[in-house]
Amino acid sequence: MYTALELQRQLQFKFRKMSDIYIYHIPGKKIGVTRNLFKRVTQQQGYKPGEYEVLATSPDIEWISKEETRLQRLHGYKVDFNSYANMAKQNKNKGQMKINVTDQTTTFPVATTQLEAYLNDNKGFKFMVDNVEVRIDAKMITWLKRNARVSHFRKTRSYVYNKSMISFIEELTQESKFKPAKVKEVAPSTNVFDNIRTWADERGIYKQGDTKTQYVKLMEESGELAAALLANDDAEIIDAVGDMVVVLTNLAKLKGFNIEDCISSAYNEIANRVGVMENGTFVKTGVKQTL
Repeated sequence: MYTALELQRQLQFKFRKMSDIYIYHIPGKKIGVTRNLFKRVTQQQGYKPGEYEVLATSPDIEWISKEETRLQRLHGYKVDFNSYANMAKQNKNKGQMKINVTDQTTTFPVATTQLEAYLNDNKGFKFMVDNVEVRIDAKMITWLKRNARVSHFRKTRSYVYNKSMISFIEELTQESKFKPAKVKEVAPSTNVFDNIRTWADERGIYKQGDTKTQYVKLMEESGELAAALLANDDAEIIDAVGDMVVVLTNLAKLKGFNIEDCISSAYNEIANRVGVMENGTFVKTGVKQTL
């Protein structure tokens, strides 16, 4: 049986192996690299499928890194000073994010142009500045990106002033005390799955999409869920679970099914099962007989 630490390492290794690395191209803008196209290109940069293209994909990070540089030069884009492979090496131990905290500043080991990607790779990491906990989450990443400056000593480093960062955290703390949590509203419908299908249909997913790409996306979101579980990040867990339900809804529709029917079929299969809990998992021992 694995210890908690061994299980964490196994999960981290498993989900690092599950997804390829993509080189994407936003025409006229940039060529970049990511492990998650939806998060990096659509959610973070605002480009929808069809507005960007995938130039290459591979699990080989060294090859991807060299190919990114070659393609950036070929298409006339600015070549990243710090390669994706080097950044990955810097980030390989997420629990030991490399930062330098002094009395006045916090310095990150990447240039300002690479900071957002570096922070996204270290989501959930926490560190202390003047007895104040700093947590790398979506809001903090946005603030750091806007306020980071190029290091006076090395252009491959960036920094922020601690006083400003602490003030931002204190403002967020005050807001959370007085503002109720926002709940995402769903357009009026008798079935949330209808809303998902309407949304997907309006965006051409059912006309131009296919089950294979939806499956790849599902694996990407599965990796995001694993990372969120390991970081105990409730907000990211909710986001990842919701994204997976959306993907499964669309995958089923592309195959001519409704997800509600798939769920009902699964429930009917398990409804009468009996068993016991072992090591946190339900183990089937039989089927309850009905008269």
